[in-house]
Amino acid sequence: MNGRPRKKRIVHEPPKSFRFSPRGKRGCPGQVVLKIEEFEALRLADYGVKKHADAAAQMNVSRQTFERVLKAARKTISDALVNGKIIKIWGGSFDFGTPSGVKEQK
Repeated sequence: MNGRPRKKRIVHEPPKSFRFSPRGKRGCPGQVVLKIEEFEALRLADYGVKKHADAAAQMNVSRQTFERVLKAARKTISDALVNGKIIKIWGGSFDFGTPSGVKEQK
């Protein structure tokens, strides 16, 4: 048994870039993958400075799920920065748009 199906997270904007690479590191650095919903959590919480409850509602997930996604995103970014790895933004369980019943904020 795999448990219940994963609920898709709502992402409002795709990333402007899907890859970041460190400069000044010789050879082929390792790579980490930041899921698109993790990118969205970072965008809402750290860049947009939203409260976690508000950001969770925008992504159509519980606050606890939002915090788990955000924690995973921060760990991935930290690994890339500390170890000089490429960050690839790709994949995950998400839909672009607005959750049903929630008005988009401008």
